[in-house]
Amino acid sequence: MNATNAAELPTYSNSELAAARARENFPIAAWLFRPNRREARAAIYGFCRLVDDIGDERLGDPREQLALCQAELRACFQGTPSHPVFVRLQPVIRRFRLAPDCFSRLIDANLQDQELERYATWEELDNYCSLSATPVGELVLALEGISDPVRIGHSDAICTGLQLANMWQDVASDRQRGRRYLPLEVLRQHGVSEDEWGSGRPTPGNRAAVMHGVGRARRLLREGWPLVHEVPGLMRLEMATFVLSGLAATDAVVAAGDRVFTEKARIPKRERQRVLVRAGIAWRSAEPPVSR
Repeated sequence: MNATNAAELPTYSNSELAAARARENFPIAAWLFRPNRREARAAIYGFCRLVDDIGDERLGDPREQLALCQAELRACFQGTPSHPVFVRLQPVIRRFRLAPDCFSRLIDANLQDQELERYATWEELDNYCSLSATPVGELVLALEGISDPVRIGHSDAICTGLQLANMWQDVASDRQRGRRYLPLEVLRQHGVSEDEWGSGRPTPGNRAAVMHGVGRARRLLREGWPLVHEVPGLMRLEMATFVLSGLAATDAVVAAGDRVFTEKARIPKRERQRVLVRAGIAWRSAEPPVSR
Protein backbone atom coordinates (compact mmCIF):
# COMPACT_ATOMS: atom_id res chain seq x y z
CA MET A 1 0.00 0.00 0.00
CA ASN A 2 1.32 3.45 -0.77
CA ALA A 3 1.25 6.41 1.60
CA THR A 4 -1.50 8.14 -0.34
CA ASN A 5 -3.92 5.26 0.13
CA ALA A 6 -3.04 4.84 3.78
CA ALA A 7 -3.71 8.53 4.34
CA GLU A 8 -7.36 7.89 3.41
CA LEU A 9 -7.84 6.04 6.70
CA PRO A 10 -8.56 8.06 9.85
CA THR A 11 -5.91 8.32 12.54
CA TYR A 12 -6.28 8.34 16.31
CA SER A 13 -4.14 10.20 18.80
CA ASN A 14 -3.30 8.59 22.14
CA SER A 15 -5.69 10.99 23.87
CA GLU A 16 -8.50 10.09 21.47
CA LEU A 17 -7.96 6.39 22.10
CA ALA A 18 -7.88 6.94 25.86
CA ALA A 19 -11.17 8.84 25.66
CA ALA A 20 -12.71 6.05 23.56
CA ARG A 21 -11.58 3.39 26.04
CA ALA A 22 -13.17 5.39 28.86
CA ARG A 23 -16.52 5.22 27.04
CA GLU A 24 -16.38 1.46 26.55
CA ASN A 25 -19.15 -0.63 28.09
CA PHE A 26 -16.65 -2.98 29.60
CA PRO A 27 -13.70 -1.52 31.51
CA ILE A 28 -10.19 -2.20 30.29
CA ALA A 29 -8.01 -2.53 33.35
CA ALA A 30 -4.80 -1.61 31.53
CA TRP A 31 -3.51 0.15 34.65
CA LEU A 32 -2.90 -3.27 36.17
CA PHE A 33 -0.10 -4.11 33.79
CA ARG A 34 3.53 -3.25 33.18
CA PRO A 35 4.12 -0.40 30.70
CA ASN A 36 5.03 -2.74 27.83
CA ARG A 37 1.67 -4.51 28.21
CA ARG A 38 -0.21 -1.21 28.36
CA GLU A 39 1.46 -0.04 25.17
CA ALA A 40 0.83 -3.35 23.44
CA ARG A 41 -2.84 -3.34 24.41
CA ALA A 42 -3.20 0.28 23.33
CA ALA A 43 -1.83 -0.60 19.89
CA ILE A 44 -4.24 -3.54 19.56
CA TYR A 45 -7.12 -1.38 20.80
CA GLY A 46 -6.27 1.25 18.17
CA PHE A 47 -6.60 -1.40 15.46
CA CYS A 48 -9.91 -2.67 16.89
CA ARG A 49 -11.29 0.86 17.21
CA LEU A 50 -10.35 1.69 13.62
CA VAL A 51 -11.95 -1.36 11.99
CA ASP A 52 -15.06 -1.11 14.21
CA ASP A 53 -15.58 2.55 13.35
CA ILE A 54 -15.18 1.76 9.66
CA GLY A 55 -17.56 -1.18 9.94
CA ASP A 56 -20.18 1.02 11.56
CA GLU A 57 -20.11 3.14 8.38
CA ARG A 58 -18.98 6.29 10.17
CA LEU A 59 -15.91 7.01 8.09
CA GLY A 60 -16.77 6.69 4.42
CA ASP A 61 -17.06 3.63 2.16
CA PRO A 62 -16.57 0.72 4.60
CA ARG A 63 -15.62 -1.94 2.04
CA GLU A 64 -12.98 0.25 0.45
CA GLN A 65 -11.52 1.32 3.77
CA LEU A 66 -11.53 -2.21 5.20
CA ALA A 67 -9.62 -3.30 2.08
CA LEU A 68 -7.05 -0.63 2.94
CA CYS A 69 -6.86 -2.07 6.46
CA GLN A 70 -6.25 -5.53 5.02
CA ALA A 71 -3.39 -4.16 2.92
CA GLU A 72 -1.86 -2.37 5.90
CA LEU A 73 -2.18 -5.52 8.02
CA ARG A 74 -0.30 -7.50 5.35
CA ALA A 75 2.38 -4.82 5.46
CA CYS A 76 2.72 -5.37 9.22
CA PHE A 77 3.75 -8.97 8.53
CA GLN A 78 5.44 -8.65 5.15
CA GLY A 79 6.78 -5.13 4.86
CA THR A 80 6.44 -1.65 6.27
CA PRO A 81 3.01 -0.18 7.09
CA SER A 82 2.45 3.54 6.56
CA HIS A 83 -0.69 4.30 8.56
CA PRO A 84 -0.08 5.37 12.21
CA VAL A 85 -2.39 2.72 13.70
CA PHE A 86 -0.48 -0.04 11.91
CA VAL A 87 2.91 1.56 12.51
CA ARG A 88 2.17 1.31 16.25
CA LEU A 89 0.89 -2.24 15.82
CA GLN A 90 3.83 -3.74 13.90
CA PRO A 91 6.39 -3.78 16.76
CA VAL A 92 3.77 -5.35 19.05
CA ILE A 93 3.15 -8.09 16.49
CA ARG A 94 6.88 -8.74 16.26
CA ARG A 95 7.65 -8.54 19.98
CA PHE A 96 4.89 -10.91 21.02
CA ARG A 97 4.97 -13.03 17.84
CA LEU A 98 1.29 -12.49 17.17
CA ALA A 99 -0.28 -14.34 14.23
CA PRO A 100 -2.35 -12.52 11.59
CA ASP A 101 -5.46 -14.68 12.14
CA CYS A 102 -7.07 -12.69 14.97
CA PHE A 103 -6.55 -9.37 13.22
CA SER A 104 -7.90 -10.74 9.93
CA ARG A 105 -11.00 -12.12 11.65
CA LEU A 106 -11.79 -8.70 13.11
CA ILE A 107 -11.64 -7.16 9.65
CA ASP A 108 -13.77 -10.01 8.28
CA ALA A 109 -16.40 -9.35 10.98
CA ASN A 110 -16.80 -5.78 9.82
CA LEU A 111 -16.94 -6.86 6.20
CA GLN A 112 -19.70 -9.28 7.19
CA ASP A 113 -21.60 -6.40 8.79
CA GLN A 114 -21.82 -4.84 5.33
CA GLU A 115 -23.42 -7.95 3.86
CA LEU A 116 -25.46 -9.60 6.61
CA GLU A 117 -27.85 -7.58 8.75
CA ARG A 118 -30.03 -10.35 10.19
CA TYR A 119 -29.29 -13.77 11.64
CA ALA A 120 -31.37 -16.92 11.35
CA THR A 121 -29.83 -19.20 13.98
CA TRP A 122 -27.60 -19.18 17.04
CA GLU A 123 -25.00 -21.03 14.99
CA GLU A 124 -24.84 -18.13 12.53
CA LEU A 125 -24.53 -15.61 15.34
CA ASP A 126 -21.90 -17.68 17.15
CA ASN A 127 -19.87 -17.77 13.93
CA TYR A 128 -20.13 -13.99 13.72
CA CYS A 129 -18.95 -13.63 17.33
CA SER A 130 -15.97 -15.86 16.48
CA LEU A 131 -14.95 -13.09 14.07
CA SER A 132 -16.02 -10.00 15.98
CA ALA A 133 -15.47 -10.83 19.66
CA THR A 134 -13.33 -13.85 20.46
CA PRO A 135 -10.19 -12.62 18.62
CA VAL A 136 -9.87 -9.77 21.13
CA GLY A 137 -9.65 -12.13 24.09
CA GLU A 138 -7.30 -14.42 22.21
CA LEU A 139 -4.97 -11.47 21.52
CA VAL A 140 -5.00 -10.44 25.19
CA LEU A 141 -4.02 -13.99 26.16
CA ALA A 142 -1.40 -14.17 23.40
CA LEU A 143 0.39 -11.20 24.97
CA GLU A 144 0.89 -13.45 28.01
CA GLY A 145 1.94 -16.45 25.94
CA ILE A 146 -1.35 -18.28 26.55
CA SER A 147 -2.69 -20.33 23.66
CA ASP A 148 -3.91 -23.66 25.06
CA PRO A 149 -7.42 -24.82 24.03
CA VAL A 150 -8.90 -24.87 27.55
CA ARG A 151 -8.11 -21.26 28.39
CA ILE A 152 -8.92 -20.11 24.86
CA GLY A 153 -12.29 -21.82 25.19
CA HIS A 154 -13.07 -20.02 28.43
CA SER A 155 -11.94 -16.71 26.92
CA ASP A 156 -14.14 -17.29 23.87
CA ALA A 157 -17.15 -17.89 26.13
CA ILE A 158 -16.53 -14.63 28.00
CA CYS A 159 -16.00 -12.61 24.83
CA THR A 160 -19.10 -14.03 23.16
CA GLY A 161 -21.13 -13.37 26.30
CA LEU A 162 -19.88 -9.78 26.37
CA GLN A 163 -20.76 -9.34 22.70
CA LEU A 164 -24.27 -10.70 23.20
CA ALA A 165 -24.82 -8.49 26.26
CA ASN A 166 -23.80 -5.48 24.19
CA MET A 167 -26.16 -6.50 21.38
CA TRP A 168 -29.14 -6.74 23.72
CA GLN A 169 -28.31 -3.33 25.17
CA ASP A 170 -28.47 -1.94 21.63
CA VAL A 171 -31.54 -3.63 20.16
CA ALA A 172 -33.21 -0.23 19.63
CA SER A 173 -30.38 1.39 17.66
CA ASP A 174 -29.71 -1.84 15.73
CA ARG A 175 -33.37 -2.00 14.71
CA GLN A 176 -33.23 1.60 13.48
CA ARG A 177 -30.26 0.65 11.29
CA GLY A 178 -32.07 -2.39 9.94
CA ARG A 179 -29.97 -4.85 11.94
CA ARG A 180 -31.28 -7.79 13.92
CA TYR A 181 -28.76 -9.88 15.81
CA LEU A 182 -31.35 -11.82 17.83
CA PRO A 183 -31.75 -14.98 15.73
CA LEU A 184 -34.96 -15.60 13.83
CA GLU A 185 -35.23 -19.02 15.48
CA VAL A 186 -35.58 -17.28 18.86
CA LEU A 187 -38.31 -14.99 17.55
CA ARG A 188 -40.23 -17.96 16.19
CA GLN A 189 -39.79 -19.86 19.45
CA HIS A 190 -41.62 -17.02 21.19
CA GLY A 191 -44.24 -16.55 18.47
CA VAL A 192 -42.74 -13.31 17.12
CA SER A 193 -42.86 -12.40 13.43
CA GLU A 194 -40.26 -10.26 11.64
CA ASP A 195 -42.85 -7.47 11.41
CA GLU A 196 -43.59 -7.61 15.13
CA TRP A 197 -39.89 -7.40 15.99
CA GLY A 198 -39.38 -4.62 13.44
CA SER A 199 -42.18 -2.59 14.99
CA GLY A 200 -40.14 -2.08 18.15
CA ARG A 201 -43.25 -2.52 20.27
CA PRO A 202 -42.83 -4.08 23.73
CA THR A 203 -45.10 -7.02 23.01
CA PRO A 204 -45.01 -10.12 25.23
CA GLY A 205 -43.22 -12.04 22.48
CA ASN A 206 -40.60 -9.35 21.94
CA ARG A 207 -39.95 -9.13 25.67
CA ALA A 208 -39.58 -12.91 25.94
CA ALA A 209 -37.20 -13.01 22.97
CA VAL A 210 -34.90 -10.40 24.52
CA MET A 211 -34.90 -12.23 27.85
CA HIS A 212 -34.00 -15.41 25.98
CA GLY A 213 -30.96 -13.60 24.60
CA VAL A 214 -30.09 -12.28 28.05
CA GLY A 215 -30.15 -15.80 29.44
CA ARG A 216 -27.74 -17.05 26.80
CA ALA A 217 -25.32 -14.18 27.44
CA ARG A 218 -25.36 -14.89 31.16
CA ARG A 219 -24.73 -18.61 30.65
CA LEU A 220 -21.71 -17.94 28.47
CA LEU A 221 -20.25 -15.42 30.90
CA ARG A 222 -20.59 -17.89 33.75
CA GLU A 223 -19.12 -20.70 31.61
CA GLY A 224 -16.05 -18.55 31.07
CA TRP A 225 -15.54 -17.77 34.77
CA PRO A 226 -12.90 -20.52 35.28
CA LEU A 227 -10.51 -18.34 33.26
CA VAL A 228 -10.34 -16.06 36.30
CA HIS A 229 -8.36 -18.79 38.06
CA GLU A 230 -6.36 -19.83 34.98
CA VAL A 231 -4.48 -16.59 34.28
CA PRO A 232 -1.49 -15.17 36.15
CA GLY A 233 -1.35 -12.46 38.78
CA LEU A 234 -3.54 -9.41 38.49
CA MET A 235 -5.09 -10.66 35.26
CA ARG A 236 -7.40 -12.63 37.56
CA LEU A 237 -8.96 -9.43 38.80
CA GLU A 238 -9.28 -8.14 35.26
CA MET A 239 -11.01 -11.29 34.00
CA ALA A 240 -13.42 -11.11 36.93
CA THR A 241 -14.11 -7.49 36.02
CA PHE A 242 -14.94 -8.43 32.43
CA VAL A 243 -17.39 -11.13 33.49
CA LEU A 244 -19.10 -8.98 36.10
CA SER A 245 -19.31 -6.07 33.64
CA GLY A 246 -21.05 -8.34 31.16
CA LEU A 247 -23.46 -9.53 33.82
CA ALA A 248 -24.09 -5.90 34.80
CA ALA A 249 -24.95 -5.17 31.17
CA THR A 250 -27.54 -7.94 31.15
CA ASP A 251 -28.91 -6.57 34.43
CA ALA A 252 -29.21 -3.18 32.72
CA VAL A 253 -31.28 -4.76 29.94
CA VAL A 254 -33.60 -6.36 32.49
CA ALA A 255 -33.87 -3.12 34.49
CA ALA A 256 -34.65 -1.11 31.35
CA GLY A 257 -37.77 -3.18 30.74
CA ASP A 258 -39.77 -1.85 27.81
CA ARG A 259 -37.35 1.06 27.36
CA VAL A 260 -34.86 -1.35 25.77
CA PHE A 261 -36.98 -1.15 22.59
CA THR A 262 -36.55 2.62 22.31
CA GLU A 263 -33.17 3.45 23.86
CA LYS A 264 -29.86 1.93 24.88
CA ALA A 265 -29.90 0.01 28.16
CA ARG A 266 -26.98 1.70 29.90
CA ILE A 267 -25.12 0.52 32.96
CA PRO A 268 -25.47 3.28 35.60
CA LYS A 269 -22.19 4.91 36.62
CA ARG A 270 -22.70 3.79 40.21
CA GLU A 271 -23.06 0.19 39.04
CA ARG A 272 -19.86 0.45 36.99
CA GLN A 273 -18.05 1.44 40.16
CA ARG A 274 -19.68 -1.39 42.09
CA VAL A 275 -18.44 -3.88 39.47
CA LEU A 276 -14.83 -3.04 40.30
CA VAL A 277 -15.47 -3.49 44.02
CA ARG A 278 -17.34 -6.75 43.52
CA ALA A 279 -14.60 -8.07 41.22
CA GLY A 280 -12.03 -7.41 43.94
CA ILE A 281 -13.99 -9.77 46.20
CA ALA A 282 -15.45 -12.28 43.74
CA TRP A 283 -12.31 -13.24 41.81
CA ARG A 284 -11.38 -15.69 44.56
CA SER A 285 -14.73 -17.48 44.27
CA ALA A 286 -15.41 -20.61 42.28
CA GLU A 287 -18.40 -18.96 40.60
CA PRO A 288 -19.43 -15.37 39.85
CA PRO A 289 -22.15 -13.69 41.92
CA VAL A 290 -25.69 -14.41 40.82
CA SER A 291 -27.30 -11.78 38.57
CA ARG A 292 -30.72 -10.35 39.22
